[in-house]
Amino acid sequence: MEAVCRKATENDIETLADLIAGYAEKGIMLPRSREALRRQIDSFVVAEVENAVVGCGSLTRLGTDLVEIRSLGISDGYKGLGIGSKLVDQLIVEAKEQHIPKVMALTYEVQFFEKNGFTVVNKEIFPEKVWTDCVNCPKQHACDEIAVLKTLN
Repeated sequence: MEAVCRKATENDIETLADLIAGYAEKGIMLPRSREALRRQIDSFVVAEVENAVVGCGSLTRLGTDLVEIRSLGISDGYKGLGIGSKLVDQLIVEAKEQHIPKVMALTYEVQFFEKNGFTVVNKEIFPEKVWTDCVNCPKQHACDEIAVLKTLN
């Protein structure tokens, strides 16, 4: 079962919406409307197995030298197969192509990110994130996500 990563297209919006909604319902990912996905489709990559989208992730620019990995998720039945790592690798390639040296994420899956070369950091070092997204988050005053950072060479 080989997963292939590619840039997302308009044809992926329904699948992305369903995948992200499944995580959002569990409170572990921010929801994304179909309209937002349409506007941000260029920032998404998807993983396919046998022509079916089974995972996604996106990059959001937070500053001149910082991007965030967002909406990283894998369909049930495909977790633990290395697909998430492939998506992260693809997103890091995209960050390098944009000449952005730092990639961060807020996550509950610290071990996964550490395995992919990230280090746990204090989330307060990312004022760009705090002021763009956290101000609108229901968990703003009780955030339990862990910040991770990878500096690219």
